[in-house]
Amino acid sequence: MDLTNDQPGRRKNGKEISFEFKFFVIQQIANGQISANFASKKYNISRSTIAYWQHKLSNYMTGKKYKSKDDEIKALRDKIYDLEGIKDFQQDIIIEFERVTGKELSKKLLPEKLANEIQRKKKKLKD
Repeated sequence: MDLTNDQPGRRKNGKEISFEFKFFVIQQIANGQISANFASKKYNISRSTIAYWQHKLSNYMTGKKYKSKDDEIKALRDKIYDLEGIKDFQQDIIIEFERVTGKELSKKLLPEKLANEIQRKKKKLKD
């Protein structure tokens, strides 16, 4: 989808570019298909223009604010941290349940990896 000056969506002076094209370029960058630098060279658009589009089109990007890769990675790391905390809490509940009931259901009912984590945690608690 390389637009040159004689293609639709762009005026001869290069100033008027269609919304669809802007959205296409920003989506490619957001999805990691191309870098902003590469898009700038490929489509002959300045990096500041691309940054401006990203800012202006942020509401159209899958209903969310546009996030850079670094912001996306930070958000995913935060989510992983939260999920690890929830997992630890659930494992503590399972350990307590097994201690109270005297039944080791984790080995029977949970995937092997999770059951092994619970067993290691129990072992640590005993030591």
